[in-house]
Amino acid sequence: MTVQTDAFLENLQMIEQSAKDFAENHIRPHVMEWDEAQHFPVETMKELGKLGFLGILVPEEYNGSGLGYQEYISILTEIGKVCGSVGLSVAAHNSLCTGHIMAFGNEEQKKKYLPKLATGEWIGAWGLTEPNTGSDAGRMKCVAVKEGDHYILNGAKNFITHGKSGDVAVVIARTGELLDSHGMTAFVIERGTPGFEAGKKENKLGMRASETAEMIFSDCKIHESQILGNVGDGFIQSMKILDGGRISIAALSLGIAKGAYEASVKYAQEREQFGKPIASFQAISFKLADMSTKIQAAELLTRRAADFKNAGKKMTKEGAMAKLYASEVAVECANEGVQIFGGYGFTKDFPVEKFYRDAKLLTIGEGTSEIQKLVISREILKGNV
Repeated sequence: MTVQTDAFLENLQMIEQSAKDFAENHIRPHVMEWDEAQHFPVETMKELGKLGFLGILVPEEYNGSGLGYQEYISILTEIGKVCGSVGLSVAAHNSLCTGHIMAFGNEEQKKKYLPKLATGEWIGAWGLTEPNTGSDAGRMKCVAVKEGDHYILNGAKNFITHGKSGDVAVVIARTGELLDSHGMTAFVIERGTPGFEAGKKENKLGMRASETAEMIFSDCKIHESQILGNVGDGFIQSMKILDGGRISIAALSLGIAKGAYEASVKYAQEREQFGKPIASFQAISFKLADMSTKIQAAELLTRRAADFKNAGKKMTKEGAMAKLYASEVAVECANEGVQIFGGYGFTKDFPVEKFYRDAKLLTIGEGTSEIQKLVISREILKGNV
């Protein structure tokens, strides 16, 4: 791994503290209110944009923060420790929509969209998943047909973060044959484009303050200048974007795991049974030991994947490993947190029930745990041990 300088670590700590302060002051007071109402806090997102947290990886020339993946992990972790929903929205905005335009857009597209996305003036969405194609994206039915210098898009995308409130979306549509990995193309589509409408907003178990909705396209006319990269490269681009996106989910998983762990440590030291704190009982203290150990292991995997990404190295396996392990650790830590809190852990008066509900998405979104194992095993069998 790259040896980090004292100046880098000091700067990382400052950024981490900035994210922590914002989360404590501007997010924590509203967490349960937003969760209960399924309210997506657009204004809070815009405030995060003013801090530079919606353009973390975007170069300064496009009004971004010009930071790397280590800083990205720290920011997402601190936000996730307070509210997984806001963390999820920040992750999706940065790594998917903004990240796709940054990676594959031409200079004109970058100048047009990145400054608005990086500053939070616009919220971004990214559409790959469809009602009948989750992990099996090659069978997508959202089709774009060329007519002159335009494409006519018809179909629907679902489970899209900011599918209703996003100002601009990167949408992957089929422009070639079914199951052809070179038969899909990425388009940038602005809200308000005729034929582009929001559909059903999902009523979810967790991550309830992060908006998840359908995007519906009915004879939506898109100029060919809105294509990202080359025609037919959309699926290949998406797989590369998901490599980096898995660092996002791993970082968010760290935040939720740490949030559940820290709440559990505090409660175990305060809660008394049989005349002494429950932390003094081995059954509880061993849970805390396991949680702490697994969190540190998950962070090392996540930081290692970020190191590969920052260095421009192939990190398909490393990203999948980090996402797989960190997300499963988040679920385990949240589960153990509820167990440590006992009956109180099952109530909304204490934070661990929300960590418990939020954590499960992390093993599903941006590739299920099963898909991560498929990615990892394929890389191993290719010789990328």
